[in-house]
Amino acid sequence: MAMNLDQLRSFVEVASQGHFTRAAEVLHLAQPSLSRQISTLEQDLGAPLFNRTPGRVALTDAGESLLPLARRMLADADSVRREMAELADLQRGTVRLGATPSLCVSLVADALQSFHASHPGIELHVSESGSQGLIEQLAEGALDLALITTPESRQTPRATLSRVPLLNEELLVVSAAQGTAALDSPTLTLTELAAKPQVVFHRGYDLRAATEAAYVEAGLHPNVIVEGPEMDAVLRFVELGLGVAVVPAMVLRGRQGFRSARLTDSNLQRTVSLAHRSDVPLSRAARAMAATIETIAAAMVGQTPGTSSV
Repeated sequence: MAMNLDQLRSFVEVASQGHFTRAAEVLHLAQPSLSRQISTLEQDLGAPLFNRTPGRVALTDAGESLLPLARRMLADADSVRREMAELADLQRGTVRLGATPSLCVSLVADALQSFHASHPGIELHVSESGSQGLIEQLAEGALDLALITTPESRQTPRATLSRVPLLNEELLVVSAAQGTAALDSPTLTLTELAAKPQVVFHRGYDLRAATEAAYVEAGLHPNVIVEGPEMDAVLRFVELGLGVAVVPAMVLRGRQGFRSARLTDSNLQRTVSLAHRSDVPLSRAARAMAATIETIAAAMVGQTPGTSSV
């Protein structure tokens, strides 16, 4: 079999674009060259990979089976290239780190600052998504490391992940420091929270799922005023007095203009874990980043109210 990485790269791009011309433009290839690569690959594999129709191509069953394998092979090849580039004492290389939005504005920001100061030659790529999306990216080989909060039971079966729990974090109710929406007590019940005007994250957001599960279990319906923003926007809306929000304790570090309260009758917390694929060795740069993240997380425990060691 004469299958090569260029053919696989072309196959993955055509599958992604659903179109030969657009894929050729992305790959900077002439369309006839791209078509020949795909035809040769199909001949080598003994099966058609695409159903070709005017203006559109779609994967066949064989193509659907090959796609995750091709992505994994390309990711493994990129991993080898990065490892070879990093042999000069971490002077070069790339780390692809994924994290949930709430962790990007807290733990990740501190870790990147520390890592870049020690390894300025390493190129850093950060992907922001929900935990399940990050797990999918790890499985596809698009990330080296990911900071996730999703329980073990929700992992995708397509790849075996190694998870290192870093810390437990309490979810707090936060309000503006002043005004009619300001919290007047350091504690409140879930029933009291449900009655308050709330700013909530978009559906699919890990924090939204956690709070909704608590409401469902208690038979409560929250008073939602604003729905759909990301972390920075949620905190800004809260600061302006639009309502309260449930956020991780970590995001309040160094922020002024807020009051926070603990829920007395609901154990709303999350475990932050560092994950990577256990079937793909981490590059030296990724290992160094993992060590930095673990050190920063350990330092945060005790410094940030509402966090504890696992």
